[in-house]
Amino acid sequence: MIRTVNLTKVYRTDEIETTALNGVNFNIATGEFVAVMGPSGCGKSTLLNIIGMIDNPTSGEYNFLDQEISKYSERQRADLRKANLGFIFQSFNLIDELTVFENVELPLIYNNIKSSERKKMVETVLERMNMMHRKNHFPQQLSGGQQQRVAVSRAIVHKPKLILADEPTGNLDSENGGEVMQLLTQLNEEGTTIIMVTHSSRDAEYAHRIVRLLDGQIVAENQLKGFAV
Repeated sequence: MIRTVNLTKVYRTDEIETTALNGVNFNIATGEFVAVMGPSGCGKSTLLNIIGMIDNPTSGEYNFLDQEISKYSERQRADLRKANLGFIFQSFNLIDELTVFENVELPLIYNNIKSSERKKMVETVLERMNMMHRKNHFPQQLSGGQQQRVAVSRAIVHKPKLILADEPTGNLDSENGGEVMQLLTQLNEEGTTIIMVTHSSRDAEYAHRIVRLLDGQIVAENQLKGFAV
């Protein structure tokens, strides 16, 4: 599904040049669950942003579904992103002015799904996440665990091929964090590819493989579970 070749990202200002990624070669198979770990500032979020087509590399190749997209325009990347990707963030990134239902519905609106179909899709995923009874509530009326379940609902409502999770349990207690990891594991078992950035060794153990970054480079990979490519 994903292949990067000598991926580099350099941030430049008038006074300083910072290399966030330095020749990263990275492969993800369809259906794999990969955890990316490393200290703060090692390039994890930069790598996730490039894989998520939010940012472009400075040099190197990024292949997604057999398309070399490192030089794609923002419009081209946005179209691919909307159709294929779901995002889960540590800070939930819900819109306070929208209800639970409306937050989850947003990706479907962006993908021009008709209203009647949107309603069915949102209700189906909220039922699955045990959040249907909260569909008319606003994010600030929910607990942290409930907010993250809404965020997961929004990420998966359009059935993406790839989920990118950036510290998905970082703002949750151990019980709610474990629940989110179980949800991600279930989604992966159903065929969704998952890349998760985490500082948590406990969360990383849910993955098939751990990739460790340091100073913008991959320094180690550990296979935790068998995965048939």
